[in-house]
Amino acid sequence: MNFVVSSSTLLKHLQTISGVLTTSNTLPILDNFLFEIADGSLTVSASDLETTMRTTFDVEAQDAGKICIPAKLLLDILKNLPDQPLTFNIDADNFGIEIGYTNGKSKMVGYDGADFPKAPDLNETENTTIAGEIIAEAINKTLFATGTDDLRPVMSGVFCEFSPESMTFVATDAHKLVRYTRTDSKASGSSSFILPKKALNMLKTNLKGAEDVKIEYNESNAIFTFNETTLTCRLIDGKYPNYEAVIPQENPNVLTVDRESLLSSIKRVSIFANKTTHQVQLKITGSELSISAEDLDFSNEANERLTCSYEGEDMEIGFNSRFILEMLNNISTEEIKIMMSQPNRAGLIVPAVNENEDEDILMLVMPVMLNN
Repeated sequence: MNFVVSSSTLLKHLQTISGVLTTSNTLPILDNFLFEIADGSLTVSASDLETTMRTTFDVEAQDAGKICIPAKLLLDILKNLPDQPLTFNIDADNFGIEIGYTNGKSKMVGYDGADFPKAPDLNETENTTIAGEIIAEAINKTLFATGTDDLRPVMSGVFCEFSPESMTFVATDAHKLVRYTRTDSKASGSSSFILPKKALNMLKTNLKGAEDVKIEYNESNAIFTFNETTLTCRLIDGKYPNYEAVIPQENPNVLTVDRESLLSSIKRVSIFANKTTHQVQLKITGSELSISAEDLDFSNEANERLTCSYEGEDMEIGFNSRFILEMLNNISTEEIKIMMSQPNRAGLIVPAVNENEDEDILMLVMPVMLNN
């Protein structure tokens, strides 16, 4: 099996899928890329059993066949070659691989392509097509709020609800929650599933924004097809918590404030916060917002004031500064609203004005009890 391919083209496609590779594979064959040639096209796959990514592109080839090539070795040689045609000569009997280039050649030993695990075939799938820009935005807005607790795997992914009216993406770790809804993307029927974090990171890295993404899904797997790439992932099994039940409906105390000013202020004040709780205190009286933090162990404290617009009773409430900063960094509007009911109930952060009428974003953060 022989083929000729541009070194830069091959490297670009391998880097697209190489994020799937892990250093702790249970099967040694997964440390390789699977190369499959048919009809002048090369398909390269990488897998960790849970997530499989394939990319297809044209090469100069007369034969057909498949072989597994050690991933790290191949990436290392390609990164150190200038752009030029590479000639791959593969011995089907002993899986010897010779790569010829302008001023030399390198040899390595591959493995039988038939030993590489096959990606699952999806039966009875539903499918929909979404703009890459919308999926990328949904991932950016929600991924930071996913959990890391191995005992609660359902909360380590992003919950997707598709319906004929809208698409909703939800992430929570029980301390913070994000609900992101788009009404300009719809599905033909109603369905819901939980996408794992690794697959979402791979999508986020590789989506350019202008493409359409076809999503096929059933109860156990989802396939994303875009550009020259296919990503197959196993869905997280389990029932997602009833997130609507934790969103407080009555929030009479509404603070409207400049997002950048609040972000900068909390960044500075939180330097002086307790390193365990990261607590910052918001004290709102009339049109003045006081932000403070202290670390009693080291006698550190900081206090800043901001002007704001506020409707409601005077209030003191504490939050984990890291959660608030993450949320403020993931909202793009000039002003935000923080809606609260009581100091011991969750606060909601939303854009003061929705820049895009097809988009709805709500972020929830649990309070930290104040040390009075």
